[in-house]
Amino acid sequence: MASSDRAPRLNRDDVLRAALALLNEVGIDALSTRKLAERLGVQSPTLYWHFKNKAALLDAMSAAVMLESRARDTPAPGERWQDWLLADGLSFRSALLACRDGARLHAGTRPGEAQRASIEARLGRLCAAGFAPGPATLLLMSVGRFVVGWVLEEQASRQPGAPPSATLAGPDAAHHPLLAAGWAATVGGDADAVFERALRQLLDGAEAQLNAARASRPAG
Repeated sequence: MASSDRAPRLNRDDVLRAALALLNEVGIDALSTRKLAERLGVQSPTLYWHFKNKAALLDAMSAAVMLESRARDTPAPGERWQDWLLADGLSFRSALLACRDGARLHAGTRPGEAQRASIEARLGRLCAAGFAPGPATLLLMSVGRFVVGWVLEEQASRQPGAPPSATLAGPDAAHHPLLAAGWAATVGGDADAVFERALRQLLDGAEAQLNAARASRPAG
């Protein structure tokens, strides 16, 4: 039977699951449609029924990882927007870390049509909290890019070919006391706790800006 005859039987979700599994095995640099087709037992052109090229496949893989990390589009009843975005950022980081080269997979992508209703709902809750659409969008973008950049650094430092500086010991407190204290509290601390503190700092800044904007509005 020709591969074109079998193509409609190949489910798009099956292709995505196989692609993500292959990514975890070989990494993003070695990932190819040829290897994916071999894994699925089909010819490469069969994949084009679902993804027109490798770039489209990578986009879909990134969206799948993003969907996995989005437990809630909006806050729970009574939940502060700060706590909701904090939980969202923690979940997104976990999803990227669970996927080999997850940050590289996601970097540079943009939300597609399928994600826009979710983003609209998220913006709606932030606007209800007092943000204008522009600052609300900037906040969501900032959190997303903060997480991707943070995880990119984390995953790069764990690669076999990471630069020697990735494993350097901390600074000598006798010569650099402030840097040594800061290093111990960040680079030398618990990675999960450090990330959460950093994300809270970003959200605290957004809250301060929101409060300042409210205070500057004319009364009445």
